[in-house]
Amino acid sequence: MTNHELFATRASRMKASEIRELLKLLDQPGIISFAGGIPDPALFPADAFSQAFQVALSPEKKAQALQYSVSEGYAPLREWLVDHMREIGVVCDIDNILITSGSQQALDYLGKLYLSPGDTALVGWPTYLGALAAFNAYEPRFDRLSVNGNRGADEYVAAAGAGRVKFAYLSPDFANPTGETMDLRGREALLDLAEDLNCAVIEDGAYQALRYEGEAIPPILALELARKGAIEDCRTIYCGSFSKTLSPGLRVGWVVAAKPVISQLVLMKQAADLHSATINQMAIDQVARACFDTHIPMLRQTYGARRGAMLDALEEYMPDGVEWTKPEGGMFVWLTLPVGTDGAALLSRALETVKVAFVPGQAFFPDGSGANTIRLSFSNSDEATIREGIRRLGEVLQA
Repeated sequence: MTNHELFATRASRMKASEIRELLKLLDQPGIISFAGGIPDPALFPADAFSQAFQVALSPEKKAQALQYSVSEGYAPLREWLVDHMREIGVVCDIDNILITSGSQQALDYLGKLYLSPGDTALVGWPTYLGALAAFNAYEPRFDRLSVNGNRGADEYVAAAGAGRVKFAYLSPDFANPTGETMDLRGREALLDLAEDLNCAVIEDGAYQALRYEGEAIPPILALELARKGAIEDCRTIYCGSFSKTLSPGLRVGWVVAAKPVISQLVLMKQAADLHSATINQMAIDQVARACFDTHIPMLRQTYGARRGAMLDALEEYMPDGVEWTKPEGGMFVWLTLPVGTDGAALLSRALETVKVAFVPGQAFFPDGSGANTIRLSFSNSDEATIREGIRRLGEVLQA
C-alpha cells in the first residue's frame, strides 16, 4: 500500500500529460489524429540509421558504443553541433555543449537548476505542456510572457512577491502549441527585459529548422552574442533536439550555454542517468554528418505542403467565429473557438461521431484558462487525410 503522505510536496503538482494519453488514440482503427505533435515515421532516414548502427557495432567501434561514456556527451557529435550552431549564428566551442536525453531532459534540469519554491518562471499563455510539467515539479509560480510585447520589469518583480523571476522560457520559432513566431523586435525586447530582471532566457529551438516560408530570424542566443561578443557573457540558454528532424525515438538533444551553466547541468546529468546512450549519440552523429543538410529540405517541402493543406481546408470548412494561426513553420495550427465552446467536450464529440482527434487547449495554460482553444498538428497525416479530417471537424463545429 502506497503511503501518499510520505511523498514530497512537489508530487501533488505532477499531472498526467494529456498529449501522452492522446497518443494512445493512434492505435485505434479509423482515427484521423491531429493530436500528437510527432514526425511522420515514413520520413525517418531509416536506411542511414541502419548503416550507422552497423558501423557503431562494428569490431572497431562496438566496445565504445556499448560502454559507459562521459556525461558531457559523445565528442564527435558535440563537434558537429559546434559547426551546426555556428551556421545559425551561435559561436561556441565543445565545452559549451551538453548532450541530453531529448530537450525534455534539458527543461527538467533547467527547472531544477534555477527554480526554488515560489520563484517565478515567465512562460507563454499558452505554452508547451512539457515545459509546464518539467518546471512545475520545482514549485514555481508562472507569469505571462507574450510574443507581442510584455510588461515592464518592475511589474514582473512586484508580481513575483517574495520569490524572484528566474527565467523566461519560450520557443521563438513556430511555438508549440500556437505555431507563432516571435519577430526580431520581440526577441531584442525580451533580451532587454531579461537584462532588467537579471534573469535567464531559455530558448527552446525544437522546431527552428522547420521553416516553410518567410525569412529566418536569428536565434535569441545569436542576438545576445552579437550584443556581448562572447557566449560566456550570455544569459540565454539554447535547447536543441534531433527529435523533430532525425528521430524522436533515440532521445538525443543538446544544450548550448555559458560554461558555468553547462558545468552545473553536467553535475545533474551525472546524478540522473550518468550519460545519454552512447550508441544513440554515435548513430545520430553519423546520420547528421551523412544527410542532415539534404534531409531537412525534404522535411520542409513535405511538412510545408501539409501545413498548406490544413490552412486551405480550415478556410473552406470552418464555420464563422473560428479563428486560427497561420504558422510559417513547425507542426501546429492553433484554433480559437467561439466563446463558450469547450475544447474537451468537442474532442469527445469528434471522437465519437467523426473519429477525429486533437488536443484541447486548456492544458497549455498555466492557469487552466483557454477552454475554447484546440491544437491541431499537420505533421503526421498526408494532405488528403488532413482535408478529410478538417471537413469532419467542421461538421462537428457546425452542429
